[in-house]
Amino acid sequence: MLFKGLEISLTGMEAERIRMDIASSNLANVNSVDPKTKQPYRRKVPIFEAILTSDGKVPLDEVRVKEIAYDNSPFREKYDPSNPLADKSGYVKLPNVDPVKEMVDMISAMRTYEANLTAFNTHKNMLTSSLEILRV
Repeated sequence: MLFKGLEISLTGMEAERIRMDIASSNLANVNSVDPKTKQPYRRKVPIFEAILTSDGKVPLDEVRVKEIAYDNSPFREKYDPSNPLADKSGYVKLPNVDPVKEMVDMISAMRTYEANLTAFNTHKNMLTSSLEILRV
């Protein structure tokens, strides 16, 4: 119970780290097409879920990544009939990754991570101060 605040912050930081990893992967594959299957990279998105506390006394939730899903939005298309991956109409399918959206998601994840880190450090400092008071 005493360390519950630390646990909550830690689960939030872990979830945001995964969110940043996924956004980084999406950005790295913004123009990737699998040469074997000729299919473009499909954007990944994390699905979060709240974990209720087991004791039922503290009305706080922890968070975790439930799964990593694929974004089913349509692929981008580019007219390039000279490309070997072009279809009969001359269009090449490109990944459904929007770099601006990924950067916004990355910044949001970084800010949320920082907020969880601040909460963790504040809780830790309060515990340390409490121990100092008890020691005197």
